[in-house]
Amino acid sequence: MFAVLKTGGKQYKVQSGDILRVEKLAAEAGEKVQFNEILMLGGDSPKVGVPFVKDAGVQAEVIDQIKGEKVINFVKRRRKHSSKRTKGHRQKLTLIKVTDILATGADKSGVKAAVGGAGFAVAASDGRYAKNKGEQAEMAKRVSEGEAKEKSAKPAKAKAAPKAAAGADDLKQLSGVGPALEKKLLAEGITTFAQIAAWTDADVADMDEKLSFKGRIEREGWIAQAKELSKS
Repeated sequence: MFAVLKTGGKQYKVQSGDILRVEKLAAEAGEKVQFNEILMLGGDSPKVGVPFVKDAGVQAEVIDQIKGEKVINFVKRRRKHSSKRTKGHRQKLTLIKVTDILATGADKSGVKAAVGGAGFAVAASDGRYAKNKGEQAEMAKRVSEGEAKEKSAKPAKAKAAPKAAAGADDLKQLSGVGPALEKKLLAEGITTFAQIAAWTDADVADMDEKLSFKGRIEREGWIAQAKELSKS
């Protein structure tokens, strides 16, 4: 018998004894988990789900939490003041071994549901784990409501907005700079036109990435404006 299960937005055709890598599950090595989103069961009496096969499941043992191959992302902006950025990413995965394929009885198996994500498996107050999506959603709602009440009981202190130091320039004179952008610049310690006028290409690329300006510095011509304003 084989099964087609869905997890992490992907579909896998599995048989008992198969070892495969799936999107990260909230489970530790040695734990047993159950996949409840079964799209199809194959064998002597095949079943096709609508969209899932009722009461079917695939049980597996978590072998280890691993990372996939490194993927390199390179971005280059071709402008007057060009910038480039290289980032590496390794996807978090879970290595599992399929132990059982259940045609029926999955809802009453008592095995912890395979919950995706880097967080934790949502559990009920009595220690039971949710066995289906409806139960998972209900438990997650109760947890989030409890956290919201806890946060409202302890109001967070509002962060004071950064203030311009004595002798600072009015950065709002630069084209496209309003109170919000000025606040971002002050938070980075940029308080005078002279500082902006002295920016190098590397500084521009750094500020563009840090503050998500998306090329605004070159587009608005801040450096040229700052040079003129610093003379006055």
